[in-house]
Parts: sequence; C-alpha cells; structure tokens
Amino acid sequence: MPESYKRAVVVTGGSRGIGRAVCEAFADPDTLVLFNYNQAAAEADNTRDLVAGAGGQAIGLQMDVTDESQVKAFFQEVRERAGRIDVLVNNAGVTRDGLLVRMKADHWDTVLDTNLKGAFNCTKLAAKTMMKQRYGRIINITSVVGAAGNPGQANYVAAKAGIIGFTKAVARELASRNITANAVAPGFVETGMTKDLPEKTKDAMLVQIPLGRAAEAAEVAAAVAFLASDQAAYITGQVLHVNGGMYM
Repeated sequence: MPESYKRAVVVTGGSRGIGRAVCEAFADPDTLVLFNYNQAAAEADNTRDLVAGAGGQAIGLQMDVTDESQVKAFFQEVRERAGRIDVLVNNAGVTRDGLLVRMKADHWDTVLDTNLKGAFNCTKLAAKTMMKQRYGRIINITSVVGAAGNPGQANYVAAKAGIIGFTKAVARELASRNITANAVAPGFVETGMTKDLPEKTKDAMLVQIPLGRAAEAAEVAAAVAFLASDQAAYITGQVLHVNGGMYM
C-alpha cells in the first residue's frame, strides 16, 4: 500500500548541489520526497538525512534518467510508495565542456541525453499520473546560459535552451488538466560542480553579476518551491531567472 502523505515530490539529481537543496526545501511531515541518484549512493544518504533533520522524509532511488527502462521502473516504484506525483523537478544534469571544433560527439550526446532527454523521459511518465489526478507542478532546471549562450559549452547551452522550449510546449499541452510547467534558470551557483573552477574563471563570472556574488543553492531551491506552491497556480510556461542580474 502507498504511504499516506498529502504531497509527493519527485526530484531528479537530488543527491547533491541544487537537487539536494530542492529536496531540503520540500522537507515537511506531510510531504514525501523521492529523488534519484545515478552513482553517488553515499551522497544520496546525506540528502535523505538532511531532509529528515528538517522534519521531512526522503527516499533515494538509483536511476539513470537517460535509460527509459530504468525511468519506468523508478516511476513505478514512486507510484507504489506514494500513490501520487504532485511535483516533478527535473534537475539531473552533467557538463562536458569544450570548444565546438574540439568537442567529441560522445560529449555532445552525453550532455543532451542527460540534461534534455532525461527531462523528457521523466516528464512523460510523471505527466500520465498528474493527468489522472488533474493536478501537477512541473519545474525544470535550465540555466542562464540557455538564454544568453556561453563559449565552450555548446552542448550544455543547447540542452538548457531546449529545456526552455520543452517547458513552454509542456505548459500548453497540460494546462487543461490543471498542470503547470515552468523553468528556473540559475546563474552562477556555489555547488560541487562549480567549486573546482579556477579562481580566474570564478572572478570573471562575478564581474558579470550586478549583485556581486554567487547564488546559494538554497536560493534556487526557494524559487522552485514557490513555483510548486498554490501561490503560483496561475503561472505556467515561464522562466524564472535566479542569477543576481547576470542576465536581464
């Protein structure tokens, strides 16, 4: 039998970074957070413990968002455990940076498959449950570079720009079922993915940010939580930029 919760939230890539902060943002006794991890099982345990420490409950399940059979099995388990899907946050993502003329085809494919096809795979299955419920909130994590572009990231930019278009199409398709779809576009965020960047690269980014600092993952998660709330019921097909003015 499904566990009894008022709300079930699914977060992809929830074992670290923005995904972990999103899981924490939904920590609540009446909410079950279900997130996936691909390889970082120990970090997934940390996410679960952080959510529990904040008064909620989270379950981490191994799943590769690019593998359709694994995605199907994941959402089957979500339905068995929760009986519903109220919120889907497509956050899972990777980078394989490099100049276009030197970029390997498999680096292009890996980034597009994970960041864009992964969102398609998960949204397709979650939407079926949401349509039956006649309720749902879909929030896709895109990026400032998806709107502004960035040299050395043609694959990542293409994927994140694709997420924006995908979000708008989904918003139009599902609106009649009381399902909203929006995107959150972070700028430079302090995460494990960015902490190892050279200091010169970080300094160059900070110069472009009017607020003069990087975002905290929790600030991005707060935007996600708002779009999943009842207060955002009349917002769909939009991109909420959380970038400190980096792109206007």
